[in-house]
Amino acid sequence: MKKAMSGFDLRAVARELNELSGAYVKKAYMPHYEQIVLRLNPKEAEQRDLVLVRGQRIYTSRRDRPMPQTPPPFAMMLRKHLRNARLTGVEQMGFDRVLVFHFDTKNGERHMYVEVFRDGNIILADEHHTIIQPLTHASYAGRTLKKGLPYTPPPPAIDPYTMTSQIMEATLNASDRDLVSTLGGKVNLGATHANAVCALAGYDPNIDPDTADASKVYQALTDLLNRLDNEAKGHLLLALEKDDAPDWPTHLGNLTQGAQHAWLAQRTREASPILLPQHDNMPLWTYDSMCEAVDVWKGIHDAAALRRREEERMEQSTGPGRGASTPVERLERRQAQQDKALAGFAKKIEKQQRLGHAIQTHWNHVEDLMQQVAKAVERDGWDLVKKASKSTPWIVSVNPANRTVTSILPDDENEPKGEQVELHLDLTVHQNAQRYFEAARKQKNKTQGAIDALADTKTQLKRAQKKETKQKATGRLNASKRSKRMWFEQHRWGMVEGGHLVVGGKDAKGNDAIVKKHLSGDDIYFHADLHGAPSCSLRSQMGFAELEHQPAHLPPDIPAYKLVDKVENTALGEPQHDQAALLALAWSRAWNGGGAHGTVYSVRPAQVSKTAQTGEFVGKGAFVIRGQRTWYKDIDVCIGLGIAAINGVPLVLTGVPEVIRARCPRYIILRPGITKKERLANQIYKTTGLPTDDLLAVLPGACDVVEEHGMMTAPRSTEEEE
Repeated sequence: MKKAMSGFDLRAVARELNELSGAYVKKAYMPHYEQIVLRLNPKEAEQRDLVLVRGQRIYTSRRDRPMPQTPPPFAMMLRKHLRNARLTGVEQMGFDRVLVFHFDTKNGERHMYVEVFRDGNIILADEHHTIIQPLTHASYAGRTLKKGLPYTPPPPAIDPYTMTSQIMEATLNASDRDLVSTLGGKVNLGATHANAVCALAGYDPNIDPDTADASKVYQALTDLLNRLDNEAKGHLLLALEKDDAPDWPTHLGNLTQGAQHAWLAQRTREASPILLPQHDNMPLWTYDSMCEAVDVWKGIHDAAALRRREEERMEQSTGPGRGASTPVERLERRQAQQDKALAGFAKKIEKQQRLGHAIQTHWNHVEDLMQQVAKAVERDGWDLVKKASKSTPWIVSVNPANRTVTSILPDDENEPKGEQVELHLDLTVHQNAQRYFEAARKQKNKTQGAIDALADTKTQLKRAQKKETKQKATGRLNASKRSKRMWFEQHRWGMVEGGHLVVGGKDAKGNDAIVKKHLSGDDIYFHADLHGAPSCSLRSQMGFAELEHQPAHLPPDIPAYKLVDKVENTALGEPQHDQAALLALAWSRAWNGGGAHGTVYSVRPAQVSKTAQTGEFVGKGAFVIRGQRTWYKDIDVCIGLGIAAINGVPLVLTGVPEVIRARCPRYIILRPGITKKERLANQIYKTTGLPTDDLLAVLPGACDVVEEHGMMTAPRSTEEEE
């Protein structure tokens, strides 16, 4: 599978992107450190994203693409310089894997160089081609990519479009490699297209190039380049699976667009703007452009860049793996480090003793060498001795400052191929040998301390393993400390039927954030009919999807979900509305108000406004609701809490009782009551091991336990239940 686009691919993509000339840059995003996205508004066409995956590919896409709320510095820099900029052209530098995007901005021209080789890079330059900022600072043999320096392109390679029959003949005759290697390297075609030219010319790729007819090879190359210029297609070359039916095109044509793209993405081997001889008899699917074909192949993966980045950050901060902070894992790493250090100590001791004995064994040789060097230093000085030592096979180096000589001892055949030792001219042979024995003795003392530390670590590890085993038996989780929390944990949050996410504000600032950032499109706004109730949003698309494979670090009774930007069923019906209304009421003061029932209303996002009537004022966290409301009356205040893992992190999931019972084997059902939530949090902590801070954040207030399973008592095994 091709990892990066070739010069042929980029030539086709550049031609297609040139058709977007005149489009305006709306915004720049960086959902992942490997990816930059420019949102373009073409004239009289749909908005689309220009996707730049560093070192791999460039294409356009119209698919949904979640973006971070806070853009990284490089994305902010692009916004500063390219906001509302007009794309004036796209060109390929020669036939290299570099595309140049030209923009017209209010501050002058801007040029963006996208390098699609090695690790890739994206460089923004001003009208004088001075680098404003590179994505990654880099230094190479002939150029440096750094802010403030002129942009220097990579050393130019041969452009096949400038090739003539005479140049081709001279290149083939002068080459000392086979035909395919000559075409791939000297003519800048790469291995794939060099093999294609050989096949079109009718030659074996491994023949000597001077035996081939240069005119035939040149004609084959010209035909290939003409096809590249005249054809405007994108071909996906497939590797079918064993269970795919022979009439797979019919099956594929009957699928929805999303299912079709997923099917093709799993089976695509490569994308190509033209068909080559080696593609004969390969199953393929063709699109009207190279960009569209690449989007079908890689678009699903690239659109999930933000989610991948969030998962990577979460793994780094919570584990499992190096970022985990469980006592057993920490002690296991410490023991492995100490074992490795002890093995190194033993080697050092053995080496020091061996060198000391070697000096004693070659006593006469060492004494003669030291006397000769000392006399030469006294007679000629260190400078001449140092110069003369370079031609002496017995001396490696001379250090005048320390008055030492690094020498090679003789081997069994009296050749300078033995041990290498450092000799002090002011010491005797015995004293030089004793220096190595003393170093070995000191290392032994250090080793004893390391042995004692390792024994202590093993003792602590046994205790930690015993404690962990006991915790697992009682159902307690190893809750790791986290340096970063997921965005929805800043608010009240829960899940309704279908996996849809419900978020609500914790305070006035949180209410503003919910409406501003997390209420749009087909979402529904909920608010309890009480003063000070939180603003809540039922997300129509964002939610939780169950993982196909249970993560190894999670117990089997903890369901695993991942946060997704689009749930499987985005339609919101009456069950979801009723459940979201219950959560909105439970998160309000209705819980601690003494009443068992309450009323909630819902509206569309467009009905929620911060603009007040003339003479009125809307405070922080408050909103004006205009238009007809949908009312949910006489709601019974009762919620469920269950333990579930979101993106690998065990959390307390909030929902209506029926949803929590169905999804979480370990759950608790609560009603307003008299038990303080601090006391209940401590009881749950003792059984589950979940941090009390996380528990206090989801408990709505004083409550009574209606039903519980595995939250306040150890969960029973299946055998015990039977």
